Amino acid sequence: MRRQTHGRAGKDRLSAHDFRQLEPHFRLLADGIPHMIMTADADGQIDYCNQRWTSYTGLGLDQTRSGAWKSAVHPEDIARNLGRWADAVTQGREYEIEYRLKRASDGAYRWHLERGSPLKDADGKIVKWLASSTDIEALKQAQASAESANHAKTEFLSNMSHELRNPLNAILGFAQVMASESPPPTASQQASIDQILKAGWHLLELINEVLDLARIEAGQASLSPEPVSVIDTLHECQAMLEQQAVKRAVRMRFPAATPPCFVRADRTRLKQILLNLLSNAIKYNRDRGSVDVQVTTTGHRVCVSVRDTGTGLTPERLAQLFQPFNRLGHEAGPVEGTGIGLVVARRLAELMGGTIDVESTPGVGSVFRVGLPAAAPPAISGESTDTAAPVRARVESSSTVHTLLYVEDNPANLKLVEQLVARRADVRLLSAATGTLGVELARTALPEVIVMDIHLPDINGIDALERLRHDPVTRHIPVIALSANAMPRDIERGVKAGFFRYLTKPIRIQEFMDALNAALEPPRTSLP
Repeated sequence: MRRQTHGRAGKDRLSAHDFRQLEPHFRLLADGIPHMIMTADADGQIDYCNQRWTSYTGLGLDQTRSGAWKSAVHPEDIARNLGRWADAVTQGREYEIEYRLKRASDGAYRWHLERGSPLKDADGKIVKWLASSTDIEALKQAQASAESANHAKTEFLSNMSHELRNPLNAILGFAQVMASESPPPTASQQASIDQILKAGWHLLELINEVLDLARIEAGQASLSPEPVSVIDTLHECQAMLEQQAVKRAVRMRFPAATPPCFVRADRTRLKQILLNLLSNAIKYNRDRGSVDVQVTTTGHRVCVSVRDTGTGLTPERLAQLFQPFNRLGHEAGPVEGTGIGLVVARRLAELMGGTIDVESTPGVGSVFRVGLPAAAPPAISGESTDTAAPVRARVESSSTVHTLLYVEDNPANLKLVEQLVARRADVRLLSAATGTLGVELARTALPEVIVMDIHLPDINGIDALERLRHDPVTRHIPVIALSANAMPRDIERGVKAGFFRYLTKPIRIQEFMDALNAALEPPRTSLP
């Protein structure tokens, strides 16, 4: 049956008169609702509150109307929300605000969520405001607990990374020193050193992958999406994996440089994904096998496929492929691995709006496909501001002796750097075990370069750097960070703080010596 309307034809909103007629019934209903209900006139002045409000706040209707409601709301929340409420009234739109409300029974503040909306007549004119307030203290407590747990997880990962890298720094550092001694080690000694280095770098890879997976699972992966050339990235990967392929006599075929193809992705993470797939295609291939890489564009997606001629996977093995630490029966085989890299690659692809899927045939091989959103090529300016970094030659020994200050509290790390610096006849080493002592020694000895640990027993390395930068006597000295704090946020923080270089442990000798050479290189004279 068709509903009858009164007044103007098609009228489906109540008039101001209707509101007044229905208000007693509404208030009776509102008193039975287990939420706080308030109404206000068209100008936003409160004219009614239900019994739930009165019993919770201890404020009657007359008190509430007079503005005493402000005494029940936390002062900080009044200042934070008053402007938003006023804007909603002025613009005649719905609003949602959170505030802490004092409970009359014990004086405790509890979080509440208030939602309000204007009630309009048939002409669209606001005749009333209706709002409800709900206790969300339990939700706020849960959010706080989640944030605390997330912070604790972040700290755990950072501490774990630091504690594992410090002993590895000594193992890999001294092994590199022994491998590069003069006279060189004997063949037997070199074979032992090679085993130490191989196991040490593999352990570091395992640590990095476990921590990377933990960061992704905790939602802490750092991504910087931008247009990235797929072909250029593949050729960078080809150069990095060429020796691995030659060792296994695996032939690699890559697409030509044209046409250009771009995806929207994090440059470093894209390379990490492709390196993982290409490295697996080589490791699990047959000797004298092949790896074929193809790039195709369909609609708004770019697909990179990596096809190998390995043993392939059964459907049962294929179903277990993306499980962490599952190496699918290769645990006891000659090929090293962690069973984590492929899991990390898929999670990273998904974070960038992409996918990774696989097809495999036993005895024939497998093909992995990475699909990512296509992107337009980056805009090219009229004149490039990037210039090739000059090759820094080693600073030759001379009659001038440079002073290097190393601020480090770990004796093994100090001993390692002592041996490295001893190879430079033109550099003498000073050391300090605390950040405060390091700053004081820098002011008195005025070294040409400072190497700074971050995790120190008193102030941290970043605080020490800040003190050096605020002192006119030491602000010009380049400071190289050498730290086991190797999480992305640690590196980013160090770069922003102004370190000349930020090197992570375990130390890589060539990287360290290159940074030292760069720091000691005399500044170039600018030409007009």
